[in-house]
Amino acid sequence: MEQPRFSSSALADMPRPDYADVIMVPVSSNSAASKVTDPEVWARTMFSAQTMPRWVVTLMSLRQMLVGLIGIKRAPRTVFDRIKVYGEEALIIADDSHLNFRCGVAFDAERLLLRTTTAVAFQNWRGRLYFLPVRVFHPLVVHAMMVRTVRELSRLS
Repeated sequence: MEQPRFSSSALADMPRPDYADVIMVPVSSNSAASKVTDPEVWARTMFSAQTMPRWVVTLMSLRQMLVGLIGIKRAPRTVFDRIKVYGEEALIIADDSHLNFRCGVAFDAERLLLRTTTAVAFQNWRGRLYFLPVRVFHPLVVHAMMVRTVRELSRLS
């Protein structure tokens, strides 16, 4: 049996990231979300402040208050709005002076899996320092955002 190859646009211009992860969440075939095939809808729903779990919004607000302590500017509200679609994946791009961030969001309709691929490249010591606590919370935050997205798209569809 030939092994399938995994590919994500998040790794296209960041082939050797300083941090990377892939998180998958199953989507029930009975769920209305399983009929949503547009990757941009998945990405915009996932990164919408109205859809995010409240505790995630609280963590992001805390981030905004603390980053100035290490000389990083606050992120604009539109930080996750830059989305490009490549085939079945939406790519969110957010570059800053301390790090570059890529997040690929894809829904595999055949396997009924929502997949998020994150890649981060540090630009300097501020990026490394900033990412120390983020590294701990990132998988929990992304998983919670994905679960909420599935629930939200099931409710809306």
